[in-house]
Amino acid sequence: MTVNKPPVTLDDVRDAAARIEGVAHRTPVVRSRTLDALVGAEVFLKCENFQRIGAFKFRGAYNAASRLTPDQLSRGIAAYSSGNHAQAVALAARELGTTAVILMPEDTPQSKTDAAVGYGAEIVTYDRYTGDRVAIGNALATERGLALVPPYEHPHVIAGQGTAALELMDEVGELGALVVPVGGGGLIAGSATAAKGVHPRTRVVGVEPEAGDDTKRSLEAGTRVAIPVPRTIADGQAAETPGELTFSVNRRLVDGIALVSDDEIREAMRFAFERLKIVLEPSGATALAALLAGAVDRLPGRVGLILSGGNISTRRFAELCAS
Repeated sequence: MTVNKPPVTLDDVRDAAARIEGVAHRTPVVRSRTLDALVGAEVFLKCENFQRIGAFKFRGAYNAASRLTPDQLSRGIAAYSSGNHAQAVALAARELGTTAVILMPEDTPQSKTDAAVGYGAEIVTYDRYTGDRVAIGNALATERGLALVPPYEHPHVIAGQGTAALELMDEVGELGALVVPVGGGGLIAGSATAAKGVHPRTRVVGVEPEAGDDTKRSLEAGTRVAIPVPRTIADGQAAETPGELTFSVNRRLVDGIALVSDDEIREAMRFAFERLKIVLEPSGATALAALLAGAVDRLPGRVGLILSGGNISTRRFAELCAS
């Protein structure tokens, strides 16, 4: 009987870890006795808001971009992104001595657009509610002869994202559960590959905003389900449907999906700021929101969370936390 090799393996994640070492940050793991007492478990927070460009995305972008051929690098890189992947590809391109052209939604927070430009990227915009970013991004890359580094539909991107979970478990040991934000599914696919590869008994739980529950619906249906473009403060998780590649991993390895409201996300952002002294963007706070809201069932004694990013302007942060 032929057994199909999974698109990403633990060895791929370990190889990615070796490739990004010394380029990406090994981010800190934070503890809080207050948080432990509130949820009744030991909680380990992997702070990817302290990663380069302020989010986990740099791991996957650099792992993928660094494997391009010299000819590809000489022509430049293209990407499409709602913000964090844009910055990640822009910085990866700069580190590798090439250029980047990024397709971004017109309503991307200005702070994220400015950051991508600051890393040297050229920005092309589109309307996320009427345009197909994959089609537009592929056409842009083809027209300009650029190598496309997608935000999650690539094995090297997925493997790179999984290095965050691998680092967490290397530092703290076996976890009863790992709770991970879900957008297109690259972070949780890489995290689940790492977690299950090292500690097969670890439960992997994804977290989506209530308005963007495409992965939850898809896992329940056993096939990819499309939803209208989500309207949520968690702009980095406003996916319409899971990626084909990421879903092929997640349907095997993810044990469940929790949903959180925008109000619960705001409360998590406030908690992180006031009690942990950490600034999180909405998408970066959803795993914490799920824990604080009691949305993760069968909570074990040791839980890991990935705080996936902290890219938010002071004005937007203040608006959200005050509302």
